[in-house]
Amino acid sequence: TMDITYLCTSLTFLFLPLVVFGAPADEPNLTEPGPGACKRCCDTLDSSTDTPPVPPSHHHFPYPVPEVRPYINITILKGEKGDRGEPGMPGKWGKEGPRGERGAQGQKGSKGQMGTAGDPCKHQYAAFSVGRKKALHSSEGFQVLIFDTVFVNLYSHFDMFNGKFYCSVGGLYYFSLNVHTWNFKETYMHIMHNEEEAVILYAQPSDRSIMQSQSLMLELQENDEIWVRLYKRERENAIYSDDVDVYITFSGYLVKPSTE
Repeated sequence: TMDITYLCTSLTFLFLPLVVFGAPADEPNLTEPGPGACKRCCDTLDSSTDTPPVPPSHHHFPYPVPEVRPYINITILKGEKGDRGEPGMPGKWGKEGPRGERGAQGQKGSKGQMGTAGDPCKHQYAAFSVGRKKALHSSEGFQVLIFDTVFVNLYSHFDMFNGKFYCSVGGLYYFSLNVHTWNFKETYMHIMHNEEEAVILYAQPSDRSIMQSQSLMLELQENDEIWVRLYKRERENAIYSDDVDVYITFSGYLVKPSTE
């Protein structure tokens, strides 16, 4: 009897909260948002068009269930490094910066190719001295005195074939002519500047032969010609020489070039 009384008392305390407060009739509707909950913008305001509520499950929760969102560690899914991309378009030029310091001298480069030949360099010297070992008599016309012996012919400015000096360096020149006269014959010659008579060398007929000379200075331009001319046969005109000694000489040299 005592055990039954204790059992009844325990059941009374167990079911007493259900009688006083009552059991929950329905479980919370998880599909219906509460006041102030978020909705999609595309949802209509009319509740009649909403999707019908999901019937409650057999589980009854007196409190809202927390939302579970999965988290994925991206570093675990990182792949291998890709290939290098193509170079992009060059950017705009920046502002010009200050001039840098002078760098160290670089190493000596390799020898380059030979360039084209330049113009020949003009010599600033000119000199000649020539002689003749043969006598010469006048003829019907003027004669150019040709020389057969070379003492000095610097840079070959004196042409031995035509007996003329060709000026290669313009400037001031000195010239001298020496001949041996012939007995009882006249000596009549000119030092010619191009086609003009510059000076005369003259000796009258005499019973004795003598050495006769003439000298002068001339201002020459490039390509001027200097030569000796024997006068034509209007008079008995001749100069003497032999094969043993040189009696006839013609010399000249540059005193001062005009380019200095």
